[in-house]
Amino acid sequence: MKEYSRGKVYLLGAGVGNIDALTLKGDRLLQSAEVLIYDALISDELLMRAPKDCLKLEVGKRGGKPSTSQEEINRLLVAYCSQGKQVVRLKSGDPLIFGRAREEIEALQNAECDFEIVAGISSALGAPLLAGIPLTDKHLSRCFTVLTAHQPEILDWEALAKIDTLVVLMGGRNLGKIVEYLVQNGRSPSHPIAIIRNAGSPLQQIWCSTLTNIQEQTREISLSPCIIVIGAVVNLQEMFQSLNPVPLDKKTVLVTRAAEQSSHFTGLLLNCGAMVLEMPALEITPPSSWQGLDEAIASLDTFHWLILTSSNAVQYFCKRLETLGRDLRSLGNLKIAVVGKKTAKVLQEYHLNPDFIPPNFVADSLAEHFPDRLAGLKILFPRVETGGRQVLVKELTAKGANIVEVPAYQSKCPDRIDPYVLKALKERSVHVITFASSKTVKNCDRLIKDALTPQELEETLASCCIASIGPQTSKTCQELFGRVDVEAKEYTLEGLTDAIVGYFSSSAR
Repeated sequence: MKEYSRGKVYLLGAGVGNIDALTLKGDRLLQSAEVLIYDALISDELLMRAPKDCLKLEVGKRGGKPSTSQEEINRLLVAYCSQGKQVVRLKSGDPLIFGRAREEIEALQNAECDFEIVAGISSALGAPLLAGIPLTDKHLSRCFTVLTAHQPEILDWEALAKIDTLVVLMGGRNLGKIVEYLVQNGRSPSHPIAIIRNAGSPLQQIWCSTLTNIQEQTREISLSPCIIVIGAVVNLQEMFQSLNPVPLDKKTVLVTRAAEQSSHFTGLLLNCGAMVLEMPALEITPPSSWQGLDEAIASLDTFHWLILTSSNAVQYFCKRLETLGRDLRSLGNLKIAVVGKKTAKVLQEYHLNPDFIPPNFVADSLAEHFPDRLAGLKILFPRVETGGRQVLVKELTAKGANIVEVPAYQSKCPDRIDPYVLKALKERSVHVITFASSKTVKNCDRLIKDALTPQELEETLASCCIASIGPQTSKTCQELFGRVDVEAKEYTLEGLTDAIVGYFSSSAR
């Protein structure tokens, strides 16, 4: 018998595509995958959960388009597993519902490859829920049936027409036949039907109508990928949608913070009901040289104050301190000033408390309210390598302080916009673009101008709200976009979230 390698294949259900519907186990597997073999319609936000060095292979099958054969998919799974790789076979919905898991499992078994099946939320269940349509109801639906309309002519429509609720997958291209077969077999032409396209994504759309009118309502619209729900329960959609109103329901918010910084802000927005797209406009990396920071750390006892104006500065400074074999006792004689609650919170994660936080959470306020007489003070200022504002250094220097600036990290513009985000921008389905710094505004301006035509750019910006975290960021928005619609009263991510909620809570919105 063949001796097993450490390789293993996980047949993982991706759910309805929204990362919030991915299981915790599924997320852990994605983050440790060495090879990711995935279907069509898998969202980019799920693909981005895999490590940067993970090999990603798309093998999706789409009707009428070139597709990877099932034999080739089987070969890839066996080949990479046999090399000792941790392989995630990412399938839409649940891996055992209307997929070809059987063929893949047989291939793995024949090759004596280890595998595991990991459940996902089927779109047959998730899409109606996200649209506010219950599949069962005490009075309207005692049962439901899930079917695929890929080949509608082979189904028993006489039996299907008698079932309270039907959930139809892969039915967009055969909508006319579905309606025809149901009416021919006794369903009333006025019977309710709903079509849910792009369920769980910022591009989700819902059409609710009757069997008679649904084709006219969706004429010349490409419905794929969609879920079709047929039954009296469709009439409950409006009631279920309003049971738990949230302030940013049906609003898509674009977050432009660096990828490693966006999760907290994304969480705040999701809690308010928004659908969130992440388009990192910053890439945070180590400085081009550690020499300046290393020399400063070697002479920490010569400084009176340490100023940290961002969470990046805190993290890179503290990590470099550790790398050089210094511990927190090295900071014993230093006082620490930080800008903003978030920066203070990150500092506390390193078991350090700031001696001073300016009242307005901006660098200008730090210079204005500095607690010590500045003349003769030597201040260490680890900061971004290029592109940062100089106002703080100028004002502190003007008051007699000796400021030693050292690069602690770099902040770069990514090469391009994620295709999933670009599609949403072009289709004008983004309601808010958020900015938490002037640099994100500048980089976003560069990225969208490179990716969109002048007309697309004008239409995209005109269709969405521009939201800024504070005055300096708003100034840059005005310079580059000609306007800013929302500015946080408190210059924090919580303040920015509150400002966006307030904007859409207005009766005019």
